[in-house]
Amino acid sequence: MSKPFISGFTIVRNAIKYDYPIVESILSILPVVDEYIVAVGKSEDDTLGLIQLIGSPKIKIIETVWDDSLREGGRVLAVETNKAFAAINPKADWCFYLQGDEVVHEQYHHEIIESCKRFKDDEAVEGLLFGYVHFYGSYDFVGDSRKWYRNEVRIIRNIKNIKSYRDAQGFRINDRKLQVKAIAAKVYHYGWVKDPRSQQEKQKSFHRMWHDDEWVKKNVTQADAFDYSAIDSLQKFTGTHPQVMNERLKRMNWHFDWDSNKKKLSVKEKILKAIEKLTGVRLFEYKNYTLI
Repeated sequence: MSKPFISGFTIVRNAIKYDYPIVESILSILPVVDEYIVAVGKSEDDTLGLIQLIGSPKIKIIETVWDDSLREGGRVLAVETNKAFAAINPKADWCFYLQGDEVVHEQYHHEIIESCKRFKDDEAVEGLLFGYVHFYGSYDFVGDSRKWYRNEVRIIRNIKNIKSYRDAQGFRINDRKLQVKAIAAKVYHYGWVKDPRSQQEKQKSFHRMWHDDEWVKKNVTQADAFDYSAIDSLQKFTGTHPQVMNERLKRMNWHFDWDSNKKKLSVKEKILKAIEKLTGVRLFEYKNYTLI
């Protein structure tokens, strides 16, 4: 069976200012995809030049302008994602979406390609579901409480009535959840790993896509650096990082540590977490997809 045509797509703005690992994100699946659409929003830094420097013939850049008035529910992120999706080659069978702080380990490349082959002709399968590893504070710790989502759809069929949903967390087709198959691959999420000063600036910008200025002023701590200690539960990461992240790991210039014996979970959360550990079932979990 021949390899399906796979298109990658993503959106990015102010990647340098907020220290997004967008280059690593793109490089992490570049061997898997046949083209990569990058919608670069007008930025306050040279994000456009950063993407151009990757220098791959697979990359196709479209320049966009974000509508910052779309602040309710992070809608602007979905609007921009839909712009990138619309620019994908009509010949593509599958479309691989990564956000600017998401990276795929090379150990999953074979599984991803084989899954795209396996389900290519099964029209009931509208997307492929990935597991998630959420790093927090440093590259040595991952979130293990119920606040972190465990799965999300990251490969979808090239069907143009599929649209990015809400704040671009997932996708819907004609306002219903996609029917998906889970695959044995994970996305490494690095959105909560960066210099505390950059993280603090990111928080201010991030919340402006959901709330008005008054809300941001009242609810986002006014500080020079983000306080990573205000977290409920973490565990030590024992695996390896994607190779494309090696240089970024070497550049880490701040210290973060966590005592796993000092978890800050409520009694209810402890009970639910114990049930999940025992059964593998996460009660009351929100799922933005239908598993088939």
